[in-house]
Amino acid sequence: MLKQQGSNRIYSRETDANGQSVIRVVGTNRDENHAFIYMSRHFAELGLPVPRVLWVSDDEMQYTQEDLGDTVLFDAIRHGRETGIFSEEERTLLKRTLRALAHIQVRGAQDFDWSVCFPVPAFDERSIRWDLNYFKYCFLRLTRIEFSEPRLEDDFDRMVKNLLSTPYTLHSTPYTFLYRDFQSRNVMLRDGQPYFIDFQGGRRGPTQYDVASFLWQARANFPQSLRDELIEEYLDELQKLKIKNEKLKINISEWKAALPHFVLFRTLQVLGAYGYRGYYERKPHFLQSIPNALRNLRELFAQHASLREAYPEIAALSEELGANPSNLNNPNTPNTPTNPTNLTVTVYSFSFKRGIPEDASGNGGGYVFDCRSTHNPGKYDEYKTLTGLDQPVIDFLEQDGEILRFLESVDQLVDHHVERFLERGFTHLQVSFGCTGGQHRSVYSAEHVARRLHEKYGIRIHLIHRERGIDRWLE
Repeated sequence: MLKQQGSNRIYSRETDANGQSVIRVVGTNRDENHAFIYMSRHFAELGLPVPRVLWVSDDEMQYTQEDLGDTVLFDAIRHGRETGIFSEEERTLLKRTLRALAHIQVRGAQDFDWSVCFPVPAFDERSIRWDLNYFKYCFLRLTRIEFSEPRLEDDFDRMVKNLLSTPYTLHSTPYTFLYRDFQSRNVMLRDGQPYFIDFQGGRRGPTQYDVASFLWQARANFPQSLRDELIEEYLDELQKLKIKNEKLKINISEWKAALPHFVLFRTLQVLGAYGYRGYYERKPHFLQSIPNALRNLRELFAQHASLREAYPEIAALSEELGANPSNLNNPNTPNTPTNPTNLTVTVYSFSFKRGIPEDASGNGGGYVFDCRSTHNPGKYDEYKTLTGLDQPVIDFLEQDGEILRFLESVDQLVDHHVERFLERGFTHLQVSFGCTGGQHRSVYSAEHVARRLHEKYGIRIHLIHRERGIDRWLE
């Protein structure tokens, strides 16, 4: 089984009769499945980088698709996301992705049957208002921030008008494909090349929307200078492409002037999604993206006076939400998890020769995992002076793969424990990894789990490599 993210679809990795690894998908909505199956086959026939659909059940409630592996772009750019400094390799991956986006938007739209799109065939007034109401009812109402509904609706009316009248929406480029959920978690990497997944919500629409979705993804942490650089890469590729055998006629200044409106609209939509997934479906890690999205919102209004003039009520609300963060996880809201920041997870690496770490919190709960069943780099001379923090040891462990399979089971257990502790308001959990010397396997495992929990749930992590003398916090 593969971990679910935002949808209710169930994914599993299986081996078919030919010994080939495939991904099985069990969907809950036939029309949504049908849309993905059609789109995947259409894009694959055009040579676009998507997983091929290999088998479909008669009722289209299940299908298998090509296994693209486990490397997600979101993970591949982790260093840049965490530090704000993106390496040349990370920048190259991002540029390839934006250039490939232009192709799926333009080439992918050729001879496309828009009637199969789910739930609507085009980016239109109805779909815009759905997303704006998503923001109002699934996010804004739950924050308990006071607002003027008439003034907010006036902002919504202006936004609908602006999005549908700006250049390069569906009126002027009627045959471009809008991916809709285009973000780094939906880009797989194989041999350094991007492949696209989860495009079943796509429809006919404007090119700016997907650029806004990708570059202003809440947890991507792209600096504005990098966004500007990637926009230029994207536009350079877009202008080379053709619609109906005619080259796209793009007025760059008009395209850029329209982009901030789409960034604002997309940010409101994802806030609605985070509220729904976090507050109602009780998935705490969605709540951790809310502060980042609100930061994007405030920066957007700060940078564009025209947006403040066009949408004064939303601009005022963005400032008030930033000033009252406690409202974002109000435990009195129905079905709302307790504030996740109350939980601290202490993660240890240690040597069994020196005994299992004590639980200083007094809680007495958690796990001790024994890493000694996995392949030990310490048996080889070239690794004896290194630790699980060093890249050669990391490469050895990951290429061997044994510890990765071990950690798959660990992640499932610990994730469940963390989610239940968040729901029940517990404040401490301890997870410890032991090996022979507390140097290689246990250090690697503790780093993996600490970073993963911090990234997924946004909780405080106290990471201690006991035998290495390393003690640090991930806040």
